[in-house]
Amino acid sequence: MRAFTENPLRRYPNFALLLLGRFLSSVAMLTQSVTLGWQVYSIARLEHSVAYSSFLVGMIGLVQFVPMFAFVLLAGETADRYDRRKILIACCLLQVFCSASLAFIATSAEPSLAAIFAVAALFGVARAFTMPAGASLGPMLVPREILPRAIGWNTLGMQMGMVLGPWLGGVLSAISVPLSYTTAATLYACATIAITCIGGNTKPDHQGGKRIKLILEGISYVWSNKIVFGAISLDLFAVLLGGVTALLPVFARDVLHIGADGFGMLRSAPAIGGGLMALTLSTRPVQRNAGFWMLVAVAVYGVATIVFALSSWLWLSMVALAVLGAADAVSVFVRQTLIQIVTPDPMRGRVTAVSSLFISASNELGEFESGVAARFLGPVGAAIFGGVGSIALTGLWGRWFPALRNAHLDTARTEMPARK
Repeated sequence: MRAFTENPLRRYPNFALLLLGRFLSSVAMLTQSVTLGWQVYSIARLEHSVAYSSFLVGMIGLVQFVPMFAFVLLAGETADRYDRRKILIACCLLQVFCSASLAFIATSAEPSLAAIFAVAALFGVARAFTMPAGASLGPMLVPREILPRAIGWNTLGMQMGMVLGPWLGGVLSAISVPLSYTTAATLYACATIAITCIGGNTKPDHQGGKRIKLILEGISYVWSNKIVFGAISLDLFAVLLGGVTALLPVFARDVLHIGADGFGMLRSAPAIGGGLMALTLSTRPVQRNAGFWMLVAVAVYGVATIVFALSSWLWLSMVALAVLGAADAVSVFVRQTLIQIVTPDPMRGRVTAVSSLFISASNELGEFESGVAARFLGPVGAAIFGGVGSIALTGLWGRWFPALRNAHLDTARTEMPARK
């Protein structure tokens, strides 16, 4: 019990360095993301309509998602074959190059949208290899007994990045777009230094074999392990149906009538709620009935979405979004912990890659689903539809995946073989 509640940042400096590197990368990525949207929209509006300019902003996500979709399974196999720390270092250096390239493009009198999209696509390749290597490196740096607490701290760091990154990107973009990109490049460089300082053996126990066979083996493991598949698929469909991020500008302008400043407040509310919950989980991680609490969190996520959809008061909308973010943090924590605990170390990269593919698809397709639903049901109806769908998922997944419903973190970890 003492090991389970031990502070990993104090006893395991290599894990603390990884957490620092991932936090800096998160801030850099979100700073750059906000700046990209602002710059592309500003350039496009000089020659195109609002609708087409908005379409081009949406294309940024697609341009980054396509190479990530193409490479992520290969990236998972790579994380199970080669030194994970070195993979992260290479990815960070590539991200430094991308941010510096965007800064250079921004100094031009007439920045090229084609060049910006090309760099964004290259950045998507870096993200594809970063996700499985980063997620599978953490369990190598701490004993498996305190892995839930370590993941709690990692979740907290990501939530803090989600609060700080967009704010920093917005402020710096208003001052200077090249300055914002340069700041992102500097943060990535600092992340590279932190990860370079990680010591110890960070190369997995590679089993050998052909790449395609190993990739298929990872997919087969996810499909056959009902805890892993249940957790990943629940998150996929919950975000696909219940996500309201893409609808926040509509609610800010046409439902709540609070303008751009109010939109910024709405955008930050889920991260604030998620950050507070992540802080709680980092000090008091869930141990017993983790799968049950993940299902409860998805149901709460759905209820909060419905409350937000029906609210006509800013304060109630903020509270609903904060609760939504806190529920999502619980779901993310349990999913990540269960996957890392029950997955053998030589297979973590491939399993994490499949999980990353599901999550990325849910985010991109979720925005598409929200847009289509809003087209036919209106923004309020679309949000209600998503909330009801998330609640329904809780009952279905609880029935279809009893192994997930009955999963416990403190007993699940004893089923995972120790790293030699």
